Amino acid sequence: MRVLVIEDERGLAAAIAHGLAAEGFVADVAHDGVDGLWRAVHEPHDAIVLDLMIPGISGYEMLKRLRAASVWTPVLILTAKDGEYDEADALDLGADDYLSKPFSYVVLVAHLRALLRRGAPARPAVLEAGDLALDPARRRCHRADQEISLTAREFTLLEFLLRHADEVVSKTDILDHVWEENFDGDTNVVEVYIGYLRRKIDAPFGRQTIETVRGAGYRLQGSGR
Repeated sequence: MRVLVIEDERGLAAAIAHGLAAEGFVADVAHDGVDGLWRAVHEPHDAIVLDLMIPGISGYEMLKRLRAASVWTPVLILTAKDGEYDEADALDLGADDYLSKPFSYVVLVAHLRALLRRGAPARPAVLEAGDLALDPARRRCHRADQEISLTAREFTLLEFLLRHADEVVSKTDILDHVWEENFDGDTNVVEVYIGYLRRKIDAPFGRQTIETVRGAGYRLQGSGR
């Protein structure tokens, strides 16, 4: 298995590469974001170990560019930035796992093996249905070039529908994933919020993206029409 290590601390990068080689991996090393991004895009790798604070192009920007280029190689963040918001930002931008420095080398290798077992399924950071796009990391929604303002609940509902595009989802499914656990209010709240979404993402554009499937639930058309 081939791993790309992007780390500007040369001693640490060499140690990681040496240790990975001892575990049977083939390790390539880049010391800045520019070289790392080029190698991540143009060379075949099974996983990437990425430091966030690297010169040239930051790890955050690298993640954005990789996922925007439809490069789905699993990325393990390895960084001294250990705040919960740093971790959340990295995962939202498309990272697959996160370890803080200092780290256990045994744990690093275990995390890498787990990533490799899972593989690299296509999972775009921005959810799209035709010209309708939702960016969970930046909490932004737009259709074509027009920004659409959504409440927190509307945003979560649309995200759930987009992640299940072309599937029929029931009211129960929606309540379980969009509303609080053990919600005991009126289930018609789902219809109300579907109506809110339709008035924002469909009606102004002459679309009917969200369908009502009688007796079953709702379906968001993947074509966005």
